[in-house]
Amino acid sequence: MLVARNYQPSNLVRLLPEPARLSALAEDLSRSEAWRGRSLVREEAWTVLSHDNPEAIDPLYLFACQLEWEQHADASAAWEVISAARNPHADTCAHARSLLERSQQQVKEQHPEDVPDEQGHRRSSTAEAGMRTPYGLEIIESCMGCKMSRPGFFCRFSPAVLRSVDEDSHHSVMPAGAVLFVEGQTPRGVFILCSGKVKLSTTSKEGKVLILKQAEAGEVLGLSAAISSTNYEMTAETASPCQLNFIGRQDLMNLLQNESEMGVHSALWLSREFQGAYRDIHDLVLARSSSGKLARLLLSCAPTGLQESRELHLRSVMTHEEMAQRIGSSRETVTRLLSDLKKKRLIRLEGATLVIRDRTGLEALAV
Repeated sequence: MLVARNYQPSNLVRLLPEPARLSALAEDLSRSEAWRGRSLVREEAWTVLSHDNPEAIDPLYLFACQLEWEQHADASAAWEVISAARNPHADTCAHARSLLERSQQQVKEQHPEDVPDEQGHRRSSTAEAGMRTPYGLEIIESCMGCKMSRPGFFCRFSPAVLRSVDEDSHHSVMPAGAVLFVEGQTPRGVFILCSGKVKLSTTSKEGKVLILKQAEAGEVLGLSAAISSTNYEMTAETASPCQLNFIGRQDLMNLLQNESEMGVHSALWLSREFQGAYRDIHDLVLARSSSGKLARLLLSCAPTGLQESRELHLRSVMTHEEMAQRIGSSRETVTRLLSDLKKKRLIRLEGATLVIRDRTGLEALAV
C-alpha cells in the first residue's frame, strides 16, 4: 500500500478544508473495495512514474490525486498531494503547492465564513450568523463583533476600551415587560441598550405613574445612580424585546478610573440627561394646557427632516394610557383630547396608525 512521505498529522489538519470529515471518511473507505481499487491504481502509476527518478512525481498524477480528493473526499489522495508539497524535488514541490493553494482558494470562495480574518479570528458560520433569539433579535455574543453599534451610541469606544468593556460586561436578551431596575433600588450597575426600547417612569405616593421618557438603542440606563451610589431615581421596564449589556457598578468604577475615554463618554451622557430633564420640565409644567402637552408629545414621536406639507404616519403610537402617563393626565382626558384634534382635522386614525394631517397647526397648539 502507499505511504505518504513526510506525512505529519498537523499538516493535514491545517490544510484540509474538512479534516475531521476526511479522517472519518478515510477510515470508512479503507474498508471498501472501491477505495482499495483506487489506491492500487495510484500505486501502479507511482511505480511506473518513479522508476527513473525516485524523487520526482508526474504532475498529471498529482492532478489526478487532487481531483480525487475534491470529488470523492479521498483522504489518501489528499495525503499524496500534501506529502508531495514537501518533496525535495523542486518541480514536484512547486506543482503540489500550487494545487494546495488552488484548493484553499476554492474553500475561501465557497465558505468565506470559515476563513480567518486579519486578526486570526474565524467568522461565524452561515448557520450561526443567521441564528435568532426567540424574540427575533440578532444574537450578540461579544462587543468586539457587534453590528448594532452606530455613531452616537454610548458604546462607540476605541477597540482597546471596547475590549475592556466587553470583558467586564454581560450580554442578555429581555422580553417586553421585563423590569430592569425599580425606583428606590440600590444600584447594581448600568444597562447599555443594544437594541429595542425601554420605558423610564416614576410613581407618586398615590400610585400615579409618569413616564419620563422612552430610551432608544445606544443609550445607557442607570448611569447617574451607579456613579453617585444613590438609589435609582426611576423604574426601567422594557417596552419591546431588547438586547442589553450589563456592567456591574464596581467594574464600571474601575473602567472610569482606568479608561479616560469611558469617563468622557459618561460625562457627555450625564450632560444629555441633565439637559433632557430641563426640557421635559419645561414641556410638562409650562405648557398652557393638556392639549398643548399632547400636541408636543405627538410631535416628538414624528420623524424629523420631512416636508411640512406631508402627512406623518405614526405606526408605533402609544396607547391612551401611556399618553396620559407621559403628559401627567388621565386616560379619559387623552381620549377626549384626541377626539378634539380629529374634529379640528389636525390628526386622523387609520386603525392602529395615527396620522398627523396638519403639522403646522399641531405645532401652533403646542406653543
